[in-house]
Amino acid sequence: MRALARRRPLHLAAARCGFESAASRLALGGSALTLLLACGPDPPLPAATARPSRSVVELLAGGDTAGFARAVEPRAFEFPTDHGPHPAYRTEWWYLTGHLATESGRRFGYQLTFFRKALAARESSRSSNWATRQVYMAHLALTDLDAGVFHSFERFARGAVGLAGASRQPLAVWLEDWRVEALDGSSPPFRLTAADGEIGLNLTLEAGDAPVLQGREGLSRKGAAPGNASYYYSLTRMPTSGRIEVADESLAVEGDSWMDREWGTSALGANQVGWDWFALQLSDGSELTYYRLRESGGATSAFSAGTYADSAGSVRALGASEVEVEELARWRSRESGRIYPARWRITVPGLGLDLRVEPLLADQEHRHSFVYWEGAVTLTGEGPGG
Repeated sequence: MRALARRRPLHLAAARCGFESAASRLALGGSALTLLLACGPDPPLPAATARPSRSVVELLAGGDTAGFARAVEPRAFEFPTDHGPHPAYRTEWWYLTGHLATESGRRFGYQLTFFRKALAARESSRSSNWATRQVYMAHLALTDLDAGVFHSFERFARGAVGLAGASRQPLAVWLEDWRVEALDGSSPPFRLTAADGEIGLNLTLEAGDAPVLQGREGLSRKGAAPGNASYYYSLTRMPTSGRIEVADESLAVEGDSWMDREWGTSALGANQVGWDWFALQLSDGSELTYYRLRESGGATSAFSAGTYADSAGSVRALGASEVEVEELARWRSRESGRIYPARWRITVPGLGLDLRVEPLLADQEHRHSFVYWEGAVTLTGEGPGG
């Protein structure tokens, strides 16, 4: 493995909190970017900014799970079948994020994520075309880094009458006209299209590296109770090209994308209140994925975990005791009143990794039904070999 130069910027992928997110690497003039979702605890909102909203943690904890399948033991993954939906489980998502740049070097980060939530374990017996047990939510975001502007949109729809849904053959996930689909019907390349307000995406994502199974052979445990887990894999390096629309401009872009796929039924314990989720691509071709689950008292949950994949594709699982995440700064949103981690130091002593992560734009907060932070950051540090 080629050692990373000491203290040089690292090319990396992503991090997040809330549901899940990911990102992708893009070297830009010797610097590096990453998408980062880092939901902090949910403190009470000031009266002047209070608004109806739910914690993203609520989607992954509690509720009636009777009748749903549970992620209990490792399973054999099947591709491309597993790119499609798993309706026996209560919750799942397709989380696509990435870095893009124009030929002239103008920089962007994007996010398009689809979440499916089952309201009941069995299909409705009603004959109405509107009858469904599935609800979909999607988030679309574009960070215009050079302009210092963050665009964010949210949509909901029932999985009925074609408004939203997911299919395996042909492979597609959609909510109204926001859509991800396989161009050959089942496998990458994927076509991603979405537009709202002043922004639009029309991107093609190539296959890139083989899927990385997270956790124990793809079983990602989040708590001690049986079934407090999910099935989880990542497509970590997907070469991306296409066009984006921002304001009155149509721009040709290239970059990289990262897709996280996760499905399960109950994934968080009662004492878990948030997380920092990192999915990092290093410049030597290796990748680090790590989620730090935070407990109500601020401690790191013992079920925090991650993986390290070297440039040859060999994957090593990482436990909570092998990764150290130090919060170096915090940021408070003037709009929502929420406080988030805003800068981190991540060390993996056993791998010789010492990384520092810092947002490029402070206000990249999604302020919709669920309030959370995700955005572009810089990364510097030391890699294997110093």
